[in-house]
Amino acid sequence: MQTIELKNRPKIVGGYSIVGPKEGRGPFGKYFDYVMKSDSFGEKTYELAERKMFEIAATGAIQNAGLMVSDVNLMLAGDLLNQIISSSYAARAFNMPYLGMFGACSTMAESLAVGAVLINGRHLKNVVCASGSHFSTAERQFRFPLELGCQRVPTSQWTVTAAGASVLSLEGSGPEIVSVTFGKVIDLGIKDVNNMGAAMAPAAADTMAVHFEETKHKPEDYDLILTGDLGKLGSEILIDLLEAKGYKMGKNYSDCGHSFFTREQDTMCGGSGCGANAAVLNSYVLKKMRKGEVKRVLFVPTGALMSTTATQQGESIPGVSHAIVLESGGK
Repeated sequence: MQTIELKNRPKIVGGYSIVGPKEGRGPFGKYFDYVMKSDSFGEKTYELAERKMFEIAATGAIQNAGLMVSDVNLMLAGDLLNQIISSSYAARAFNMPYLGMFGACSTMAESLAVGAVLINGRHLKNVVCASGSHFSTAERQFRFPLELGCQRVPTSQWTVTAAGASVLSLEGSGPEIVSVTFGKVIDLGIKDVNNMGAAMAPAAADTMAVHFEETKHKPEDYDLILTGDLGKLGSEILIDLLEAKGYKMGKNYSDCGHSFFTREQDTMCGGSGCGANAAVLNSYVLKKMRKGEVKRVLFVPTGALMSTTATQQGESIPGVSHAIVLESGGK
């Protein structure tokens, strides 16, 4: 069994999202808590800007939960940079235990899953989970120097500048985490770093099929099924893979990356990065659930477990995906 049903359902009692200016002009713009005026965010480097985003997201989520930093028992956070420096350095600003997480763009789900299990077992009272990414840090680390102005291929995606944080607790009110499904590493041999959707879609399909099988639920049982950042191409591949497994996706399915930007914003297959699903969850999804407009959500972020060293050595790109079930009305 890869799925854990939570007897003591943790609730997302506080959330916060922060995004860059390009992201603020996208379809989710009105839902975000804070839109930066510039990608540099008043800092000397983009790495410092990304770190600042993490700090603001975590602080905002804790405040929205009606808690003090001293009330939080553990921070679970991760990002895309080497040695997850954005989350680790940001953790210095908080006087609390910290576990660095890395699941690439699936990190928000990984953090929520681990945090939910810890709270379900009553080992901890309050946990903050955070993840984020920055276009100008991730793109130059994984692909090419930004100064070159290289032409982007049609299968590429735009790394989202965004961060999101959630506070989990058994007390308070908010959407409940009903179950978590931990995913396996799946690798079908994709080597193109500009085609992340194709690399990650098989992992998402595997995790979702396992989730449906183990919980006996069907895709139509959810008001919203939201994958992480497969983009346009990856979403289409996922739909085909799941249909081959006997699961037909309907209009309740969407992908954070594919939906993050408008066509006029010229991001090819859409957005990507840890921040895409973290920001959408902690803005659009939470607000819709709190209003009762969406009652049951299957949240399935995806991650490409690559590194610049491995891809330059000709390695293929493994993918991983974890699923979280959220239900509204938790009190």
